[in-house]
Amino acid sequence: MRRGSVLAFTGLLPAGIATVTGAADGSLTDKLTATVQQQKLSVAAGQELSRPEAALPAAVAQPLHREAKQVLPPPPPIVKTVAQPDGRVPAALPAGPLGIPGISVDAYKNAERILAADNPVCGMPWQMLAGIGRVESTHSFGGKVDANGNNLDPVYGPVLDGSLAGNNVIHDTDNGVLDGISGYDRAVGSMQFLPETWTRYAADGNGDGIADPQNIFDATLTAGKYLCAGGLNMRDAGQQTRAILRYNNSMAYVANVMAWETAYASGTAPQPAQLPRI
Repeated sequence: MRRGSVLAFTGLLPAGIATVTGAADGSLTDKLTATVQQQKLSVAAGQELSRPEAALPAAVAQPLHREAKQVLPPPPPIVKTVAQPDGRVPAALPAGPLGIPGISVDAYKNAERILAADNPVCGMPWQMLAGIGRVESTHSFGGKVDANGNNLDPVYGPVLDGSLAGNNVIHDTDNGVLDGISGYDRAVGSMQFLPETWTRYAADGNGDGIADPQNIFDATLTAGKYLCAGGLNMRDAGQQTRAILRYNNSMAYVANVMAWETAYASGTAPQPAQLPRI
């Protein structure tokens, strides 16, 4: 290839290649050949990089759409009363406001925390749950509860067979599983739930997978869940009244619960004359 023919060929090459001069014909030819090869490689690389997936690492270039993992809610708790051994003693915890047993305070505050996370609209204060507990069972008869929150002796209400004036007649709904009797129902646990209502709203307050009405942590959380149902807001006195009436359709009952709620928040106990008879 003569020098003149090589230079004539430069019109078809990039300008940078055409400036190569001052070398022997053989040397220039080699350089031109190597430069053209490099240009081809560069063009090929540019074409490769123009593909979107080529600009990403191999792992990233894979399809980015993955099937979302379904997060399943925890299974509902098992509804039952757990048999407890004899010889248990009351939990040794410092008393709370106005002498509330310490284990009861723990249960009320535990329910408040769980409800605040699960149902923030409700705004349930622990003192309201304490008011319910005070009226229903005097906090499990003054704290007769072991360190795990289980009543030392099962707490039951009167049998609802019509023998007591003012009580409804409620026939058996649980085959005696929760209230221990057949034929009729009776309220169970520290927060005094009828078996049918307990089964519907049962909650696991201590995380053991069981909703036991004779456990104060379970009973208190279930009471809060029941009171909050239907989107009620306990920050509003009218809605709080509606919630408490679910427990007992009596304004005297509402007055007692709210009086104790206020007392536990303020530290001042209500006078007996201030509490209407239920």
